[in-house]
Amino acid sequence: MVVTQARSPRAGSGQALRVGLLGQGIGGSRTPGMHMAAAGALGLDYQYDFIDVLERDLPPTIGETLDLLQAEGYRGLNVTYPFKQAVIPHLDELSQDAQLVGAVNTIVFGNGRRIGHNTDCWGFAMSFRQGLPNDIARERVLLLGAGGAGRAVAHALLDENVGRLFILDPDRKRTDELVDVLRTHFGPERVLGADDAEIAAEVDGIVNASPVGMEKLPGCPLPERLIAPHHFVADIVYFPPETELIRAATGKGCAVLPGTGMALWQAVRAFELFTGKEPDISVMKPALLAASLPEKRGVAE
Repeated sequence: MVVTQARSPRAGSGQALRVGLLGQGIGGSRTPGMHMAAAGALGLDYQYDFIDVLERDLPPTIGETLDLLQAEGYRGLNVTYPFKQAVIPHLDELSQDAQLVGAVNTIVFGNGRRIGHNTDCWGFAMSFRQGLPNDIARERVLLLGAGGAGRAVAHALLDENVGRLFILDPDRKRTDELVDVLRTHFGPERVLGADDAEIAAEVDGIVNASPVGMEKLPGCPLPERLIAPHHFVADIVYFPPETELIRAATGKGCAVLPGTGMALWQAVRAFELFTGKEPDISVMKPALLAASLPEKRGVAE
């Protein structure tokens, strides 16, 4: 298997700690850059690989792919679309967050075992606390997207005292499944499925956890006419940093939360899981916000 590699500036002194990002169409991800910056600041011998199923010769199933990567000596993996839920049956253990969310974005290999974690949930919660005013209204919030990322964001929003969460996804079955899961943890009165985006007129905030807004899927995830000045508006898409949703909301005077915050904090927690060391956020953030990549292929996870 051939992978695109990045090595720490201090690599070569011994066996590098090898990790990677497993997904589909991941060439525009800023996650490797953040990890390499953190490793360089700590003087770690660190290697971060892109493992893209569209570009690499990988086994036909996700289970066999994990077998191969574990055998090749990877310490861990970040996992993105479309594998955040598909990897779960092939893991030995799930962290509490991964169990609650039902999605995995980080796998740690060790002692022949595979442990799945979800750092998206914590990452969004940290971004939400730090990036929006503490006194924003949050009694009713609309969440767009019920996939793996949407599951993490939904848990974080409810943990952050959103009173009632409305979930909208093009796949109604996926919406209903997530609603059912959340109701078991947070109660039936706090989580509802939405029929269409018109519910935005009745909420305090709008959160996009869908892929709409990425470079490969440009656009706004709901009609801009539904965005009003009283809304807070958050996005988890971070590349481009200013999505069409964030641009429209800013233009209407909304409090906004770009996806860069979640991207940063989920990487911080994943780096800690891989290395056992606390990274320097001040060196990770510039790597996230860098204007260009050595090889820009334009997709964020």
